[in-house]
Amino acid sequence: MRLSDRARGLSDSITLALAARAKELKAGGRPIVDLTLGEPDFPAPPAAREAAKRRIDSGDVRYTPAAGLPSLRETLARHLTQTRGVRYGPAEVCVCHSGKHALSGALGALLEPGDELLIPLPAWVSYVEIARVWGAVPVCVEGRSDGSLDLAALERALTPRTRGLLLNSPCNPTGTILSEAELAGVAELARRRDLWILSDEIYRRLSYGERRPVSPVELAPDLAARTVIIDGASKTFAMTGYRIGFAAGPADLIGAIARLHSQLTGSPNAVSQAAYQAVLEQEPPEVEAMVQAYRRRRDLVVRGLGRLGLSAPFPYGAFYAFPDLSPLLAPGESADALCRELLERADLALVPGSAFGAPRHLRLSYATSEAVLEEALARLERHLAARHSSR
Repeated sequence: MRLSDRARGLSDSITLALAARAKELKAGGRPIVDLTLGEPDFPAPPAAREAAKRRIDSGDVRYTPAAGLPSLRETLARHLTQTRGVRYGPAEVCVCHSGKHALSGALGALLEPGDELLIPLPAWVSYVEIARVWGAVPVCVEGRSDGSLDLAALERALTPRTRGLLLNSPCNPTGTILSEAELAGVAELARRRDLWILSDEIYRRLSYGERRPVSPVELAPDLAARTVIIDGASKTFAMTGYRIGFAAGPADLIGAIARLHSQLTGSPNAVSQAAYQAVLEQEPPEVEAMVQAYRRRRDLVVRGLGRLGLSAPFPYGAFYAFPDLSPLLAPGESADALCRELLERADLALVPGSAFGAPRHLRLSYATSEAVLEEALARLERHLAARHSSR
């Protein structure tokens, strides 16, 4: 059997591979503490579950338009207008199977083979691989140690083939939030070089008050014509298994995404669309409760890492910490071996920073209970102390 170059060129997700190994060990009786997956540990709000049940019981679970139910598109347009401060209409929103599906559709509609996409590092592993699926060239650009953008480095990375720039704020894996000054620099670059801005805002609602996430479209009205917003239900509403999200942008582009999806995936899940619409129409109180729980967990993790002498970009949002392990590693050594050690010897599953383009870091998700996080930090401390004493 001969596989396509496209399929053979894709890398496996390190995050999913580690999570699978952690589950394998746990199934064998090991007391694994798993902080690999970015999945809320809360259930979806009752409003989502009840709306899904009503849709099923109605019997009206059929194909919908490729771009989603008109009522959900209208609801999303109102939601965007209220939360981003820029007027959106239903024709500027395409409902998708997930945020990842929305991003894939946007890149497929925008990028030709050989086009370049700037991706500031550290970054979610799938950005690079999705760009490659479409034959585009991901150009990864190092950021600063505090998680902020290096605008000068982005400028140096530009070539005549650069088509767009992908932003993620709050960021996976650092939890950092771009400042208005950083976004203004990106906006100036995009205008001057006629670039698209792809703004992954899936963690927007999960911020803790110290810094407000700002969408590029909020800076100036003209940016809406060159910005695609990617968002969804997975993180804000703990609806990961519902697989529902959206892309928002200029109507011509949104129409192209819908046509692409009509051929590749048909229509989004009708039950999930009903559940998503319910939680968008009136935000359930459970969302704010989740945000406050994440903030307490964030504070616990930041304090714990500080006690271990590990520094990390301050996580203003999302639910990740991304400590720099350089003080513990030999020159040129990555955190990959340490993460394997932690899993096999300390029953602690963490993701090495190489998955995000920062090989001397690791990512831990605090989308779990405070008791589990305390135990994880204790195991990390014990293993690091044993590792240090053996050297």
